[in-house]
Amino acid sequence: MAQSQKNHIRSFLDYLKFQKRYSQHTIISYETDLISFFDFLQAQFDEYELKNIKAAFVRSWLADLKSRDNSAKTINRKISSLKTFFKYQLKLGEIESSPMATVVSPKQSKRLPQFVDKRDTDSLFTHMEFPDDWAGHTEKLILQILYHTGIRQAELIGLKENQIDFSKQSIKVLGKGSKERIIPIGKDLLSSIREYIDKKYHSLESPDKIHLLVRTNGQPLYPKWVYNCVKKYLSQVTTIDKKSPHILRHTFATHLTNNGADLNAVKELLGHSSLAATQIYTHNTIEKLKDVYKKAHPKA
Repeated sequence: MAQSQKNHIRSFLDYLKFQKRYSQHTIISYETDLISFFDFLQAQFDEYELKNIKAAFVRSWLADLKSRDNSAKTINRKISSLKTFFKYQLKLGEIESSPMATVVSPKQSKRLPQFVDKRDTDSLFTHMEFPDDWAGHTEKLILQILYHTGIRQAELIGLKENQIDFSKQSIKVLGKGSKERIIPIGKDLLSSIREYIDKKYHSLESPDKIHLLVRTNGQPLYPKWVYNCVKKYLSQVTTIDKKSPHILRHTFATHLTNNGADLNAVKELLGHSSLAATQIYTHNTIEKLKDVYKKAHPKA
């Protein structure tokens, strides 16, 4: 890759990191997409100057991605990466027009988010036996927080003790783009958090005093640790395909909407920037209504 391309990409990634406050995971995704695109341009067209990049070049890259069996969702993400990149270059005056202006994203089938059934979450928190050691205490609280608040895995890992407001029964969450939101929590979860903090300073030798959740060595959690924890316990109560921390976020939202929660309120709790992202959970509600109708209506 030419040095000029590397400089453009580095400048853009710094913009995402320091001005847009994107997560490291998101920044890595953008970087991967851009490197893939520019490597393709160099190999196929021997082109690397931004001002010479045409929509036809982009379409050739997308066609190549499709021929390699990339899903519409993956291709759309890569298109989004390029659109954001070239929009930034327009802002800097590096180009006069974006080659993405006439590029159309492929349609992708709408897939309803999976979620854990209510009776299975009841089984998880009522009948599941967690080990009576520090790992067990942490695993149980992880599952409780994810289900009762709907926060993202990264938000859970970054959750600090001072973000818990015991007097107002709420948690302050730092979401995407450093946006803060307040999530109310029930007395049972609040009690579990208080008990966990107390045990933390009595059971561990030198625990991290900033982050709420820590491992047996007193250090903060990391993504793979949380993922393995959630998968281990969900595998014991549900047969759904996906058993990730994000599934508990879907479950939180679906259970709220199924019980009549206002969609705008769910949007605020999830930290969505637009209502469109939240509306997918209404489909699950409709599916539930269809099921009730089929079972209960004599003419169904």
